[in-house]
Amino acid sequence: MSEGLIIDDNRQTADALQQMLEVLELPAKVAYGSSPAMAVLGTQIPRFVCLDINMPGVDGTEVLAYIRREPRLMKVPVIVITSDDQPETRQHVLRGGAQAMLIKPATIDALEGALKKAGVLS
Repeated sequence: MSEGLIIDDNRQTADALQQMLEVLELPAKVAYGSSPAMAVLGTQIPRFVCLDINMPGVDGTEVLAYIRREPRLMKVPVIVITSDDQPETRQHVLRGGAQAMLIKPATIDALEGALKKAGVLS
């Protein structure tokens, strides 16, 4: 899978993020929540993941932990995009293996910077 994966239970946020990625010429499919995301991650290796944290059921930190312990996914860059602006959350996701964390609503410039930092864009 040469496209990215957006994981967010909010359709409006996920669709807006997908449009920003299209502008950056980075196609991405959307999984509206952690269950659909786990189905995709079980069979495909995305180029990168944009991941929300606060989702019902399995939250984003658990999805991140799965990505980092699954050998075929562990090198996939992960950008966390969340409304949770707590320093503890930032520390937790960066220690957990995310390359960057953005606060919603993310701007295209912030997204581009995070993708460059993660090595997805040059």
